[in-house]
Amino acid sequence: MSDFAGMEDLLQDFLQEAGDLLSDVDNKLVDLERSPEDVRLLNDIFRGFHTIKGGAGFLNAAELVRLCHLTENLFDKLRNGEKELTPALMDTIMAATQGVRQMFGEIAQGRQPAPAAAEVTADLQSALTAAADAGAPSRAAAEPAEVKPAGAPAAAGSGEQGPDWQALHAVFSGQAGASVPAVAGETSATDGSRQAGEIEVSQLQPHFPPEGRRSTDRPGAAASAAPSGRRADERAAARETTIRVDTARLDQVLNLSGEIGLTKNRLTSLRADILAGRTDSETLQALDQAVSQLDLLVSDLQNSVMKTRMQPIGRLFQKYPRIARDLARQLGKDVELALIGEETEVDKTMIEDLADPLIHLIRNAVDHGVESPDERRAAGKQAKSVIRLEARQEGDHIVLMIADDGRGMSPERIRAKAVEKHIISEEEANTLDDRQSLNLIFLPGFSTMAKASAVSGRGVGMDVVKTNIQKLNGSIEIRSEPGKGSVFVISLPLTLAILPVLLVLLGDQPFALPLSLVREILPIDHERMQEVGGRETLVVRGEILPVIALARLLGWPQLRRPEFGVLMQTAERSFILAVDNFAGRDDAVIKALDDFRPRGVAGVTTLSNGQIVLILDMKELLSDLAANGERDARAPAPRALELLV
Repeated sequence: MSDFAGMEDLLQDFLQEAGDLLSDVDNKLVDLERSPEDVRLLNDIFRGFHTIKGGAGFLNAAELVRLCHLTENLFDKLRNGEKELTPALMDTIMAATQGVRQMFGEIAQGRQPAPAAAEVTADLQSALTAAADAGAPSRAAAEPAEVKPAGAPAAAGSGEQGPDWQALHAVFSGQAGASVPAVAGETSATDGSRQAGEIEVSQLQPHFPPEGRRSTDRPGAAASAAPSGRRADERAAARETTIRVDTARLDQVLNLSGEIGLTKNRLTSLRADILAGRTDSETLQALDQAVSQLDLLVSDLQNSVMKTRMQPIGRLFQKYPRIARDLARQLGKDVELALIGEETEVDKTMIEDLADPLIHLIRNAVDHGVESPDERRAAGKQAKSVIRLEARQEGDHIVLMIADDGRGMSPERIRAKAVEKHIISEEEANTLDDRQSLNLIFLPGFSTMAKASAVSGRGVGMDVVKTNIQKLNGSIEIRSEPGKGSVFVISLPLTLAILPVLLVLLGDQPFALPLSLVREILPIDHERMQEVGGRETLVVRGEILPVIALARLLGWPQLRRPEFGVLMQTAERSFILAVDNFAGRDDAVIKALDDFRPRGVAGVTTLSNGQIVLILDMKELLSDLAANGERDARAPAPRALELLV
């Protein structure tokens, strides 16, 4: 049963706005640690906690109000010069913001938040008490009074009272000023008529007649008897599927839709003329112009609709400075995370899926990549290390870079560690070049640390990075120089809705290959093919590449010798895919197979002639090949694929 029954929409508005505010506060706290005398930052952070407290007061989230109130009072003393910001005090503030975020999670599940950790509350009150002992106002200002339910009477004879809905709307619409009537007992620093710690939510007065409300309109009232609405997991799912779109983009979509409607009417008129026997050159020319205009408008509409899914990646980046700062302080390192290209726009679905890989890469850079201040000084470097998180668009791809100026990685050491852990054999290690050696860190279970810590060392994080990037049809590349640092370069398609593909033929059946994996197309000269280790290979510009027939990969009978090859490259290997012929290039609109997806199939698309084509998941097919051997890998695939073709 939800504690906020009947208020789901209002609750989601609060969580969205307050979540954005808290993320902004986190970033400004990191900046404040570098510039503790910046009054503008102190004021902005104070206002952030003040606004969150106001919204929480309307929702009767008493514990969230208490925690925000304590933190707000502390920042009031900081900005008034009554207290100095120290590293220990910053740790206390960071712990408070983490407590606020945890309370947001509880509210999102429809529960009133539990009290903040006793240690956090005690540290905040201790900091405020110390300021009071130094000549600040009395400790009463640091201890908020009990928050009374919105439906409880403030005093005898005062009658039933409820939230101030107009003021609450002002909070969410950004119209609230520095003083929001979320807390009736709150006073400014110059108002000494009332203690600053008094919080009386019950004194909030409505601006409409009481008989105009239902009892279920108040949080904490008799709403428990009413249906609780959507379950917590359903509400979370609904929140994840929402997106903010600039109204100018929606206006463009609307205008294009209107233009398409006019063109459709023109085509309908021309169709009637042709059916009536008018097939003169003037009519045919008008038809050609109308079709060309429709093609242009549909293309523009497609691009405009795709842009509505695009979001600035800065919304994802903004939470990482806090993560890097906390981990660096935990490890005794001095690290600055520099964000570049925050305005770069990425598909919203991709932003959500990038969160985990980027967290792993940043934590890995702080833990493994950069040295301690003493080690950096000994190496002639600045004590503070800089990790760069950069995003930019290159053509139809998004490029992300995570670069550090740390110790770098040694390919020789990585090869030796992989052999020591029995991940690869010594013979395999001797055949690897530096690029392939660096890619060994993506293998499950690989770690260069002798002992696992609470942060890393279990050989899981980088495997997660590679897996998630591959799910996005992307690639990741490592560049590293010992003593200079490492750079991880992630290349991703601009959107997941449209996938550039190469159409290949196996007999008369077309298949689609992701174009991002294709390096080049070449003819197969069977006289030049050689067997190495029992497998067919070709030498391309001095590089020995295995030849894998698409028919054998899918488990289909090979009726003739393939005449063409597609040189493909994944993060781990390069190979030649042998096919019968090509049908061209296309921009495929991917249709997912939700109910039935054979292994090795990423989705389906439809060609201009109406034919359905399978989009192959080459990484999945190759993983079967590597796990079971080429002979066994083709056994499970044919039955699934034949059902679709």
